[in-house]
Amino acid sequence: MTSAIKHTNFPDLKFLNRGKVRDIYAVGDNLLLVASDRISAFDVIMPNPIPGKGVILNRMSAFWFKQMEDIIDNHIISTEVSDYPSECSPYLDTLEGRSMLVKKAKPLPVECIVRGYLSGSGWNDYRKNNIISGIKLADGLKESSKLPETIFTPSTKAPDGEHDTAIDKKEMENLIGVDLTAKVIKKSISIYERAAALALKSGIIIADTKMEFGLLDDKLILIDELLTPDSSRFWPADEYQEGRGQNSFDKQFLRDYLLSINWNQKPPAPELPPDIIEKTKARYDEAFQRLVK
Repeated sequence: MTSAIKHTNFPDLKFLNRGKVRDIYAVGDNLLLVASDRISAFDVIMPNPIPGKGVILNRMSAFWFKQMEDIIDNHIISTEVSDYPSECSPYLDTLEGRSMLVKKAKPLPVECIVRGYLSGSGWNDYRKNNIISGIKLADGLKESSKLPETIFTPSTKAPDGEHDTAIDKKEMENLIGVDLTAKVIKKSISIYERAAALALKSGIIIADTKMEFGLLDDKLILIDELLTPDSSRFWPADEYQEGRGQNSFDKQFLRDYLLSINWNQKPPAPELPPDIIEKTKARYDEAFQRLVK
């Protein structure tokens, strides 16, 4: 098994933060985002990393950011380590393939979730009252149903270890303003619909995805990651069947395993068996091979 990188330690760089997956360093006025092989589920980081996962996330994000440049600018300066400042030189072997030098933006305090299909927390909410994030949906939809139209369902950004909370459009407007909310929704849906059409050509349904935006000199840009198996549900189109859960090329496989062992979804997370690690890695690899290569 390929060795995994769970944490990075670059003494010559200014460490800023360690998220669920990414380690963040300051490099001059910019940021260096390093995608580790950590994986989280139910907002809890697992004790076992998934070897090579960070490289897949980084390369997929770079691919999708490029695809969306005419819709909206993003934070990437470079993903080529040869372009990085000299203080990064001692760490290029680790940084290769799993890092990006980015502009420092002010993140918006909302998770921007776009859904084309009914699954996950959206399906759970729909079953209660046919409403997701304040949006009333038609009667009679089933698990994994294709929605009549793409919907935007924002949530709060919870601190690490806590769960995000779904909010509606009005609550989002209260957080970031009416005009910015409208712009974010329009851009988010445009990005999702383009990605969904491209992915379908590779035999993948993008059921939903989560993206993040920030402000750079008051200009809205895309930040963080984009359309990866960590932030999206990828389903094999040839196996799709309405009315049930789907096989997937994302972390849903890991979530399903954790549900099967009745873990309480609170730290500490359980050790992952080797076969679960391997099968999770295989799903990420499959998504990458189909979409990017």
